[in-house]
Amino acid sequence: MTHLEDRLERFETLTAECELIAKLTTDSTKREFYLRLAEQYRQLAADMRHAIATRAAA
Repeated sequence: MTHLEDRLERFETLTAECELIAKLTTDSTKREFYLRLAEQYRQLAADMRHAIATRAAA
């Protein structure tokens, strides 16, 4: 597994963890925070997938 694939896996894990925390919390402020954080990690994962695809095509 390459460094980029390791990072992708980490971002996907963090996304799932933030979504789980958001689902379990009863505090609406914390829920919104973790949902926003999950979205940022989701975007980082998408960017990493793009970088992996670009590198594979080269």
